[in-house]
Amino acid sequence: MVGNPDFLMGKGQEQGPELQELETPEGELYLRFFVTSGDEFALPATGIRRIIEHPPDRITAVPNVSPLLLGTLNEQGRVIWVADLGQFLGYSTQLNTDRPEIPVIAVEDQGTMLGLAVNQIVGTDWMDLERLNLSQSTPDTMAPFLKGEWSVGNDGSNRVVRLLDHIAVLRSARWAA
Repeated sequence: MVGNPDFLMGKGQEQGPELQELETPEGELYLRFFVTSGDEFALPATGIRRIIEHPPDRITAVPNVSPLLLGTLNEQGRVIWVADLGQFLGYSTQLNTDRPEIPVIAVEDQGTMLGLAVNQIVGTDWMDLERLNLSQSTPDTMAPFLKGEWSVGNDGSNRVVRLLDHIAVLRSARWAA
């Protein structure tokens, strides 16, 4: 018989213990990240077009636009507006741009792309939407852009990860201010 033995099914091969213990993840895949304040947020992986990390000098400032916008990036021939997500959500502290690279999460909906500059990307995680709670003590400036929050931190720290609605962020009238 010709072929890759890993793909010969039903022939009595034993799976290695590392494959037997692999569980099917529950929920959906989300990208977790921190904004300026250190608060943790998540975006559904399906809404993310790409993740970009560039030096601050690659973001070109544009005069006479909303102060929420840091400027534009040219990414593979496409111009992407880059916004300070923390300031957009109502935090008073500006994103620290005095560092080697700024993480930017490019989200897209119906052909409109926006880069959300964040403080730090944590990584991806499978999160269960059924465990999503209503957001507690959320500032009014942030509430329209949240779908809810997950309680995380089994160590009693009562940390939360807030789920952003990237479409509400993209369509916000705040960009015109």
